[in-house]
Formats: sequence, C-alpha cells, structure tokens
Amino acid sequence: MELQVHAKNDTSISPSIEEYATTRIGKMARYLPTISNGMVEISEEGIRQPDQRFVVQVTLVETNGVVIRAQERAEDMRIAIDRVADALTNRILRHKGKRYNKGNDTVRRMEPALETDQPEPEQPRRVVKTKQFTVKPMPVDEAIEQMELLGHDFFLFVDSDTERANVLYRRKDGDYGLIEQAA
Repeated sequence: MELQVHAKNDTSISPSIEEYATTRIGKMARYLPTISNGMVEISEEGIRQPDQRFVVQVTLVETNGVVIRAQERAEDMRIAIDRVADALTNRILRHKGKRYNKGNDTVRRMEPALETDQPEPEQPRRVVKTKQFTVKPMPVDEAIEQMELLGHDFFLFVDSDTERANVLYRRKDGDYGLIEQAA
C-alpha cells in the first residue's frame, strides 16, 4: 500500500510522527489487502477545547475504487492517529463482513440525539465548503455500503438500473431513505 502523510494548516510534523502514522495506518493492509493507496492528513486547529486540538483524517482507496475514510480528534497527534486507526479497523472489518455475509439482514441502529432545553440563537446559513467528485453508476446496495464506509449520513450516486441521480440517506430510526430523480 502506498501511503502519503501530509500536514495541513501550517502544522509541523516530526519525522517520528510521520513514521508512526505510516506504521500504524499501514497495518490496515493486513486487514484488507486490496487497499492500493492512502492519504493521512494531520492538522492542528486553534480551538478552545485542548482535547480536540489535533485532527487526523485518513482516506484509503481499494483497487476497485471503494473509499474508506475516518477522522478523529485528540489532544496529541499520536492519540489521534491511534483513534483513527481503530475507527478504520472497525470500518474495514464491517466492510469485509458485509462483503462475505451478503445474505444477512442486519440494520445499524443509531442512538438518539441528545436534546438541549435552551434553543440556540438563529444564525444565517451560508455555504462554507464546496466539494466535487465523480459519480459512478452503482446499485443501491453498493451505495449503502459506500455510504457506511465513508461514515456519511447521505450519499449521492447514479443508479445503474435507471441511470438517474439518487440521494441515499440514513433515517433517524436507523433505516435508509432514497430520493430518486423524477423522470
């Protein structure tokens, strides 16, 4: 597996941290040998919570184009790397289990969100980030798997049967919803 380690936001990474990240994330190929390459992005954010100062985001790409990503925060770079490695291990094992246990009907249950008593003041909404990516045709089952591997609550894809754009999303009850483009 080819692995690149990058620093973001003018963060300096020592060679020992780079080696630690390469060693720790490189072990993911042991669980899933089809991983062709990966990228580790380490950044430091100036936030008030010191226990979430360092952010480590890892993106792994399989030879068949499946993307597995995880992001973790911690007060130390090594702790954040350990946490993201654990999260990746869980996602890879879940991915392998789904690939080999296609007949099982398992549904991931989400925990209820915490509710607060005090409403927050209304802020005007604005677009703060724009992403572009290629959308490849795939069946709904593959889109669900890809959404789970990315750790997102929604996923945009082109249905391979209808060749129309669809949005898959996770409902509060743990099931999935599908928004289809009209004919």
